[in-house]
Amino acid sequence: MNHLKKLLLTSKLVTPLKMNSNKLILLLAIIPFFAFSAFHKYYISVTQVDYIQEKQSVQITSRIFIDDFEKVLRERYDETIVLADKNESKEVNAYIEQYLKSKIKIKINDKDMNLIFIGKEYDMDLMQCYIEIEHVNNINSIEISNQVLFDVFDEQQNMIKTKINNKQKSFLLNQNNKKTVLNFN
Repeated sequence: MNHLKKLLLTSKLVTPLKMNSNKLILLLAIIPFFAFSAFHKYYISVTQVDYIQEKQSVQITSRIFIDDFEKVLRERYDETIVLADKNESKEVNAYIEQYLKSKIKIKINDKDMNLIFIGKEYDMDLMQCYIEIEHVNNINSIEISNQVLFDVFDEQQNMIKTKINNKQKSFLLNQNNKKTVLNFN
């Protein structure tokens, strides 16, 4: 509510001595927007997919909100899981790997790829997960499906950013659009 007060105090819509009816109507129309926007939560992850040709490797970094990922791990594996805790369970990495491998699928040149979970890091309220695909000689086409958290949040969106063969592309996956195919011929 402090944000709303500040907006009202600095706005030219409200003056301490007088307010005409048009300004009052406008003010009453915008108050609900600010009152409810603070409570709306967005469900989004960002995944970067880079093809490093000289290493014959596809390197994937997925950034997911810790609290959202913790929720899915609790529902699927163990309701006592706490992420980013100094006493984090040793099973957490295995659960993360199992979940990510079930939700992220990649085909390169029409061939299913094996994802190797490298590890994770915490950065403020985000978890960065590192995944690699080895022995990739070339990429003519890539199909990417990222359904991370779709099973927990209907509003979940997964932004995918790619840098493959010196071309950058990005797209947004959601419940209605769960995969994309990029061609490089």
